[in-house]
Amino acid sequence: MDDSPAVSHPGRSGDRPLPGPPLKWAGGKRWLVPHLWRLWDPHRRRPLVEPFCGSLAVTLGLLPERAYLNDLNPHLINFLRWLRKGLHFSIPMRCDDEHMYYSHRRRFNELIAAGQANGKEAAQLFYYLNRTGYNGLCRFNSTGEFNVPFGQYKRARYELDFARYKAVLQSWDFSCGDFEQMPVDASAFLYADPPYDVPFRQYAKEGFAWQDQVRLAKWLARHPGPVVASNQATGRVVALYGDLGFTVRFLDAPRMISCNGDRTPAREMLAMKGLD
Repeated sequence: MDDSPAVSHPGRSGDRPLPGPPLKWAGGKRWLVPHLWRLWDPHRRRPLVEPFCGSLAVTLGLLPERAYLNDLNPHLINFLRWLRKGLHFSIPMRCDDEHMYYSHRRRFNELIAAGQANGKEAAQLFYYLNRTGYNGLCRFNSTGEFNVPFGQYKRARYELDFARYKAVLQSWDFSCGDFEQMPVDASAFLYADPPYDVPFRQYAKEGFAWQDQVRLAKWLARHPGPVVASNQATGRVVALYGDLGFTVRFLDAPRMISCNGDRTPAREMLAMKGLD
């Protein structure tokens, strides 16, 4: 999972480290940034478009001048928008207090139920729950309630002042919704890292089914500019992108979250087109 305070930037030397992903994130792509950089570097003057931006691991790693960032998860996007404003914390945060965790989780779900989940308090609670919940998971039930249990950590690193993110994020736009609703300029560099083709897909209330995987691949294939997509290298995903004319590469990804302790590298794929 992404859990680092800073990242080195492949295109810089001697600068202060840039802020790293602000959240823990299952399937985070910090490990993939060196591979993506080689594909991105010839196109770095283009705007970067990410339909599934997650914890910003890729965007912070590539550091585009302009970025259009979308995600299915409205609570993530609310947090990132407040991060761009320069988020400061007022709620108490402890990783070893189970009562505090469930109290904050209950309050977060109350804000969701009341239609008030786009405010500063909700952004703070989302961050705390992300850093303190089990394995850094982000999971919602069918009614939209956050339902990740307490993580039982002995130590946790909480950021209290996100001012260093403010300048970096100023030229990046955030949206929440279906990827097909994004306005994408023909010249943009499009990178997509959707919820993977695995049994657990309840990262957002709506989920992400196989028909969404097919719809996404066809949408990416229609883009006239450069496109890169990452996904679990299941047989049907590899066949889907191959049939649509993508070049497919395979990579061994670190297995960052596992309930049974398995750390065997996971087989992943990069599908590419329009990079020449």
